Formats: sequence, structure tokens, C-alpha cells
Amino acid sequence: MRTVAVVGTGLIGTSVALALTARGVTPHLIDRDGDAARTAAALGAGTAGAPPGPVDLAVLAVPPGSVAGVLEEHQKNGLARAYTDVASVKGPPLDEIAARGGDLGSFVGGHPMAGRERSGPLAARAELFEGRPWVLTPDPATEPAVLGRALELVRLCGGVPVVLDVEAHDHAVALISHVPHLLATLMAARLDDGEEVALRLAGQGLRDVTRIAAGDAGLWTDILTTNAEAVAAVLDGLAADLDTVRRALRGPDPAELTALLERGNAGYARIPGKPGGTAVAYRPVRVVLRDRAGELARLLLAASAVGANIEDVRLEHATDGSAGLAELLVADGSAGTLTAELRRRGWTVHA
Repeated sequence: MRTVAVVGTGLIGTSVALALTARGVTPHLIDRDGDAARTAAALGAGTAGAPPGPVDLAVLAVPPGSVAGVLEEHQKNGLARAYTDVASVKGPPLDEIAARGGDLGSFVGGHPMAGRERSGPLAARAELFEGRPWVLTPDPATEPAVLGRALELVRLCGGVPVVLDVEAHDHAVALISHVPHLLATLMAARLDDGEEVALRLAGQGLRDVTRIAAGDAGLWTDILTTNAEAVAAVLDGLAADLDTVRRALRGPDPAELTALLERGNAGYARIPGKPGGTAVAYRPVRVVLRDRAGELARLLLAASAVGANIEDVRLEHATDGSAGLAELLVADGSAGTLTAELRRRGWTVHA
């Protein structure tokens, strides 16, 4: 694969283009918002504008409700030899493509399971898809060569291909992506009416719960309404659980509440770690950061000198801005050594 057209230069489209550029592929960036395409091009994601002739693959990085219309437009003008998309809903767009008489042989649905709470080309990252599942949903009519192009795209972007039926995909993402985003938004919406004194008490737990609520409201309206049936089915179960919680809180016996909290423990434990990796036990090492320039960089350098493999870094800021807390997630076996060495170097580390 040498040439690609990326239609839509938001977070995902620009990230795809950046990843492909790094692997020697030439992306042509197409967007109805010319400024967005030019911004992506300025970031090194490719060339703004349509290609002079058919490209090897067109990646449709548009909302689910727009996939069928955009595919129809570009299949008619012969943009590419093969087409895929990155939308987070697969069934309804595929039905609309068929209803419009689209060429399903040259199309395969795709959905990289990666993203950020920010949107737009400036939020794009070439490494966004590294090690992340990338679902492909081929139709029976999809030509093998087209599926091969999509698999090559996933490989070039560093993703891990997963082939699913469209219905299985849509129910899965409703459970692990769409409803969690909706719940984060609903919690964040409660804060809009919250008293200032309450918000000043907010800690990292609230930030973790509401982080993804910063996503683009228009895009998420499209996603949720396109996958409405699957999302509503998950919400039905949640509504029943909420009724259980309200009944337990207002009743004499908290047993039902305890049982639900234990189910939450069990569900959380089922979330896998690194895709394709083996299960590893991690332990947080919490380090106080003073309010001065370069403090986090100095901490990471110190941890690196110890040889600690840092799986994740989380930051919690003090409300008065005088200090903060960095939580370094490291393999259980190295947590003690890292803690002792950081303390020896003068860092304040909490057990």
C-alpha cells in the first residue's frame, strides 16, 4: 500500500494519516472543512486535497451517520480501489450502504478501539493505535483483496486486528464504550449545578469518572442515536440496578447494595490488561510533586535510572496548586525497590 485517502481529518483520521506517513505511505487529506485538512497537513499527516487518481485505500473517518453517504459519493467518483471506515457503529451504516446500492465488495467496516477525550487534528497522535484492538467487520460480499488492504492498514498503524460480526460489535461497544461515555457525561452534567465549595473538594476519582465527558457532543449524539437499540438495552439493565440501589439505601437491609458492589468488583476484575499480553500485577507508587518547572520530568528520569518499567502515570493536583501527587503504576515486584530508591534520592513517597 503506497497511497491512501483519509476522508475526515479529526482526531482519528489525522492519527491514521500520521501513522501511515511514518511508515512511508502517502496520505491525501480530504475534509469539507478545508482548515482542518490544512492543519493536519501542517502537522505532517499528508497532503491536503484529493489525489490525482485512485488510491489503494480510502479511510472514511466520519461519524457513523455519515458513512453511507460519504462512501456513495467517493465510490461514484472513483476515489479508491478499496474502502474502510473507522466509525464506532457498524450495523446501521452497513444497512444504509446496501439500501443506497453501494458496492459492498470494495468496502469493509472498521473500528479502531482507541481515542482521546480531545477532538480535532491537533489532538492526533501517530502512536494512538499501537497495541490497540482494531475491529474489522467484513460483509459476505467483501472481496478478499479489500479485507487484505484493511488488515494492512491495521498493521501499519500498529493495531491488533479483531474480526467480528456487525451485531456482535455494536452490542460490545454499547457495553464497553458508548454507555460508559454517556454515564460519564451524566455525572459531569450533575456538576454543572454543583456548589463551588463541593467542586473545590474534587479529587482524582471524580476526574477519572468524568474525563471522557469532554468528548465532542455532536459526534457523540450521532454515535448514540445510530447505535440506539444496543445502548438502550444496556441502559435497561443499569436502570434496574439503580432501582436496586435506591431501594437498598432507603430500606433497613443493605444486603442488596453489598451484592451489587461485589458484582462491580467482579466486573472490574474481568477487564484485561495489555491487549495480547499476559496478566501482570501492578502496584501504585505515589510520589509528592512540588510546584516547580520540570518536576515530573525529574521524577521520571529518577524512576528510569532505577530501571522501573512504568506502565502508567496518573497526576492528581492539589486544589491550592502548591503541590501534586504522581501515581506511578509499576510491576508489583519492582514497587518496593523503586520506593526505597526514590526516598533515598529525596522524594516523598507514600506507601
